Amino acid sequence: MQGVLIADDNQDTCKIMADLFSGAGYDVTVTNSAATVLLEVLKKTAQVVLIGKDFDEVAATELIPLLKKCNRELSIIFVSSDASLSLVRKLRNDGIFYHALLPDEPSEQEELKKAVECALETHRSQSLH
Repeated sequence: MQGVLIADDNQDTCKIMADLFSGAGYDVTVTNSAATVLLEVLKKTAQVVLIGKDFDEVAATELIPLLKKCNRELSIIFVSSDASLSLVRKLRNDGIFYHALLPDEPSEQEELKKAVECALETHRSQSLH
């Protein structure tokens, strides 16, 4: 099964995303713990991580490079509506797959769903090579 890990402190956002992806048939894990994120990435149970700007008192800028070192094939989608352009550029250099806005509207939920589908397809392609 395809694993999606949602890492954010905002419970409302997590619920929206968890409902969206579990309804689409993905194996979804939700956490606000940086330790859990690292464990799931090391165990390779998650192919895609949806990560917020800050959670568990750890900034995404600190955690994303570490996650990419743990699993180079991991697709990370940064989910934030208030990130500066310079932050997004830095995270792209660190290896994020995509930057998405918080999914408040149904059209934004569809964008996030398509981004995860694309990330999983990329992961499958990498695994075959």
